[in-house]
Formats: sequence, C-alpha cells, structure tokens
Amino acid sequence: MKILVIDDDPSMTDMLGLILKSASAYVIAANSGTDGVRLTREQSPDLIILDIMMPDMDGMQVCVAVRKFSSVPILILSALDTPGTIADALNAGADDYLVKPVACNMLLARIEQLIRRSHQEAGLINHHLVV
Repeated sequence: MKILVIDDDPSMTDMLGLILKSASAYVIAANSGTDGVRLTREQSPDLIILDIMMPDMDGMQVCVAVRKFSSVPILILSALDTPGTIADALNAGADDYLVKPVACNMLLARIEQLIRRSHQEAGLINHHLVV
C-alpha cells in the first residue's frame, strides 16, 4: 500500500513515515501542498494523509485540487478541531478527519477502513495493515 503524507512539518512526515512503514506501508512525503498535489498525480497513492495548516496551499486547497483528478481517499490529520473546520474539510473532499495527537492504533484503523472501502468500491481485494 502506498501512502502520501502531506505536512509542512518535516518532523511530522518523518514520524508518520516511521509509524506507517512499521505497518508495511510504502510512504511518500511532501512538505508542501503544491508538492503533495504533484506527487498525487505522479505516484497515484492509495491514500493521502493531509495536514490543514500549511503556508503555500492549505489542506482545503489541496483537497479541492486533488478532487479535480483523483478519488484517492484523503484523511485529514490536523490540530484544528472546530466543527466548522472539520465540516469545511469534508466538504472540500476529505474522506475522514482525525485530530492531532492521535493514537497510532486509531490512525491505523482509520487508514485500514478508508483503504478497504476504496478497494471495495473499485472491486479490488482488501489490503490489510500489519498492526
């Protein structure tokens, strides 16, 4: 499974990369929204984990841009936890929203759910993360 992590904080992309690699995922990191959109086009990830607060393109803008050419599942992982922000992210095209900090097992369970649903919709076989 290929996961694209988009967050302007390199320490966050590194930490998520370690967590996801330990669960047998191939991880690609982008530290800007612009790079994230480009890598989505080039790499065709199975899932995107996306931060909201980024300087060049925020997470909402990335969602809108990605939805113009892809239906890849997008999981927002953000410190922002207001109902309005969550609703805006879902309306922009995100499939799920988790608030930082999040327990590793919760993150992996949500990823598994999104991948399973995406593959079922596409008629593909389930790919499970090793927890």
